[in-house]
Amino acid sequence: MSPAKKKESSGLVQTERVWWKECTVYQIYPASFRDTNGDGHGDVNGITASLDYLKDFGADVLWISPIYKSPQIDMGYDISDYKDIDPKYGTLEEVDNLIKELKKRDMRLMMDLVVNHTSDQHAWFLESRSSTDNPKRDWYIWRKGREDENGNRLPPNNWCRTLDTTESAWEYDEKTDEYYLSIFSTEQPDLNWESNEVREAVHDIMRFWLDRGVCGFRMDVIDHISKVQTFLDAKQVIPGQYYQPGSEFFANGPRLEEFLHEMRDVLNEYDTITVGEMPFVNDEEEILRTVGLQGSLNMIFLFEILNVDNQPGRSKWSYQEWNASDMARLHVKMQGLMTDHDGWNAIFCENHDAPRSISRFADDSDEWREYAAKMICTKHTTLGGTEYIYQGEELGMRNIPASWPMSEYKDIETQRFWKAVSKQYANNHRKLDYMKTLIQLKARDHSRTPMQWNALPNAGFCPEDVTPWMRVNDDYPRINVESQLRNPQSVFHYWKRCIKLRKTHKDVFIYGGFKILDPKNPDVVAFLRFSEKDTWVTITNFTGKSLKWSGLKDHNVEEWVIGNYPLDIHSKDAGCTINLRPWEGIIGKCSPPIS
Repeated sequence: MSPAKKKESSGLVQTERVWWKECTVYQIYPASFRDTNGDGHGDVNGITASLDYLKDFGADVLWISPIYKSPQIDMGYDISDYKDIDPKYGTLEEVDNLIKELKKRDMRLMMDLVVNHTSDQHAWFLESRSSTDNPKRDWYIWRKGREDENGNRLPPNNWCRTLDTTESAWEYDEKTDEYYLSIFSTEQPDLNWESNEVREAVHDIMRFWLDRGVCGFRMDVIDHISKVQTFLDAKQVIPGQYYQPGSEFFANGPRLEEFLHEMRDVLNEYDTITVGEMPFVNDEEEILRTVGLQGSLNMIFLFEILNVDNQPGRSKWSYQEWNASDMARLHVKMQGLMTDHDGWNAIFCENHDAPRSISRFADDSDEWREYAAKMICTKHTTLGGTEYIYQGEELGMRNIPASWPMSEYKDIETQRFWKAVSKQYANNHRKLDYMKTLIQLKARDHSRTPMQWNALPNAGFCPEDVTPWMRVNDDYPRINVESQLRNPQSVFHYWKRCIKLRKTHKDVFIYGGFKILDPKNPDVVAFLRFSEKDTWVTITNFTGKSLKWSGLKDHNVEEWVIGNYPLDIHSKDAGCTINLRPWEGIIGKCSPPIS
């Protein structure tokens, strides 16, 4: 891990400089990226065919969502064989070729490691469920049920499923008269990490891929692997419902650090990048146990900023008003926490489990889409940490149109939520319409529509005469790679310029200090980034209105360097009033430096 921190007069921290801190990671959702064999489904060869585009954009590492063999109940997050590729995506030989072609371009491959659970079709689980005395019985979490006062069979506790809170997290197995834990879905039984053999099997999987040339892993819901072994009932937080969220018992359990340290021992045999998905980690002490000086992961995905519009204590299917000051507060928390403890941030605003950022946090209308996408890019690329970009984000892709029927939504989470609320609110059309509005804002489907390569039918994702696995967004004739490559003022080229600026001035934007400006402003997120020699400012207007901002009090601006509007109108004097246009984002070099 990194050496102990050393604070300097500027408030900076000396931290180890390594490639995984400086790289730009581009996430690929393979089913939707590029189809080369004409089956309407993206594949490994489609990724290989796109490497020159990705290299030109500025990507250094490709993180690919699961391509392992799978029944595809949850788009590959239900794995039946960790050492083989699903035929939908290709072959092991094609992955080997992808790694070879990446190395030619000085790029790397990061895989998704999904080891909290497997598919119920995995050979391990088929053995485990075959009998109570099978050697792999304790590879999964099996428990006897209980009875209510009338003698009716009940699951071992009242935990609900993550993908459907109306269902029990336990599935009954008639053959052995026991329940197995499956927090996400029936088809995704949880592994029992208390078993030494399970952990050794996971370490073997890691070595298998690292030996093939993979540079590291994004670890799926890795905070779930240690569970409190008492399996007590969860508190009542969802009114009128028997099954309740049990995350206080199945996330951040007592042996999490121990299990992660064991994984770290394997990773230390290689030169790797690791990022953990930890959806239930918000507490600072919990964060630092995994990524601080003594932590086992390079960085983790923290979802507070992404979930700024969620009601506290509620699921994603809720909404609360938010403003720029809420976002600023969370940036202060995370930028400072990692700097002060020699941890490291993973910077992202889109992924395969979230909607499109401009549709959720800005304005995706035809009038303002490009400005909003560039504004979000302005903030994103000047925050400290390792930068993650999701496919299509560099184009300003947006959510599914509200006119699409629910039948176009393919995700298991969306389908089950809609089924549940359709039953619950069958006689309350107003409430049901509100639930549909939440889906139109927050469903995972929005980020999973096919990549838009050109203006041809099917957006160049697959042949014109083939039906893609998921409908292409209707706006592809206007928003696509081919047209944006031709236009030097496009969202794509704006991202490219910002990434280049970030890498050119890595002392500031990657390793530098962070200071928020005007933190209580409800409309503007602005901050300074600084090194020993240089100070830069980022100012972003998170509204669709023109406004005046005067939060830069102690620094002159030497030069306004990048912005999504012409920059010549802005004053450069300290304490001046800056006139911000709707969804404007600007980056400037300042003087004097912070001392």
